[in-house]
Amino acid sequence: MSELLIKQFELTRNNFLKEVAGLNAELIDIQPEGFNNTIHWHIGHVLTTSEQFMFGYPKKSNQLPEHYLALFGYGTKPADWQGEVPGIGQLTEQLTEQLARLKQIPVDSFMEELKEPFLGSKTYGEIGTMAAYHEAYHLGQIHAMDRLISKKK
Repeated sequence: MSELLIKQFELTRNNFLKEVAGLNAELIDIQPEGFNNTIHWHIGHVLTTSEQFMFGYPKKSNQLPEHYLALFGYGTKPADWQGEVPGIGQLTEQLTEQLARLKQIPVDSFMEELKEPFLGSKTYGEIGTMAAYHEAYHLGQIHAMDRLISKKK
């Protein structure tokens, strides 16, 4: 299962990065009607949430700046952004680097039990499955938003 999980991460992340690379940079900060956030936010949210799920950010991981939680954490929105917001190029580099770190997680660690259940997950591998699902969900949101915004332009 663990090797399959890593392959799922790689497949999803590579498709996510391909989608991001094909975006029109002029459209990523448009929030279409009916959506809670922008494409820019979704990209940062996937990065930040994956870092939380898989590496314990911000307590156990310092790979991302701590202010990313205020920008891209659950319940945040671009309308509240203050200070420096990383661009898509920087987020893409961090997503690529994060994938390399995900692929280095020892396969045996996915069987480890969590100290306490988290969102219904009891093992580190179950958290990984949730992270891969979460990323695929946001990939779909980005794809839908891009189609909607591009159609209007």
